[in-house]
Amino acid sequence: MTALLTVSDLRLRYPGRGLRAKSAEVLRGVSLVIAPGETLGLVGESGSGKTTLGRAVLGLAAPTGGSISFGGKDITHLNHRERRPLARDIQVVFQDPYTSLNPALQIADILSEPLIAQGTDAKHARASVSALLDRVGLPAGAAERYPREFSGGQRQRVAIARALALRPKLIVCDEPVSALDLTTQARVLDLFMELQRETGVAYLFITHDLSVVRHISHRVAVMYQGELVETGSVRNVTNTPQNEYTRRLLLAAPTADPDRQAKRREARRQLLIAPA
Repeated sequence: MTALLTVSDLRLRYPGRGLRAKSAEVLRGVSLVIAPGETLGLVGESGSGKTTLGRAVLGLAAPTGGSISFGGKDITHLNHRERRPLARDIQVVFQDPYTSLNPALQIADILSEPLIAQGTDAKHARASVSALLDRVGLPAGAAERYPREFSGGQRQRVAIARALALRPKLIVCDEPVSALDLTTQARVLDLFMELQRETGVAYLFITHDLSVVRHISHRVAVMYQGELVETGSVRNVTNTPQNEYTRRLLLAAPTADPDRQAKRREARRQLLIAPA
């Protein structure tokens, strides 16, 4: 498998708050690979370190050990100026579609902004807006509106359009559907997959929900307390998990069937009380 993104033995430690506070190691030797056009689902509970890993890939958190390479180039310790050209190839979609969009700007300005920042003149950048909106299923008239005028699902489509503006090779998706209702989640996930088929973009898809991972991912990496405890194909990890923590995550996923939900809760309780 040809690697697009390679994370090798990555470690990251945050300093403690206060004069004598101990530092906390958030990532403990994490290694993973993403191929071009692939979706790797990174799943774990809050505090597992999955978002910190995404931030490290984006250059928003500084690793204290290990390495990150993209397209064969080491990007672990690039400074802000050195990372700027990399924005063409690595983009992000955040969890909250409202706070990630500037409420003072119209959608046309939001979508043309990354193009202008990369050197495209304003006229050509604005001309690309209609095509971007069409690609994510929004009407051209949306360009003259503000983020507050859209629903959560529509705002997330705008955020996806912004991420696609520079035609990146990788998009880091940090809980991009967790703030949406179930129906809207399904539509946005289908949009992600459709865009991947059209553009060949790869996703690092960060989520706490294994049902979402099952829907969109090719492979799954399960993170617990800063370490990857299980990695494999989506079928193997979600159908026959080998790690106890992965089994607990699967049993914690909600289901609409009350009887099945009760059985899951009991099975999870038995796992939690079982001797180590």
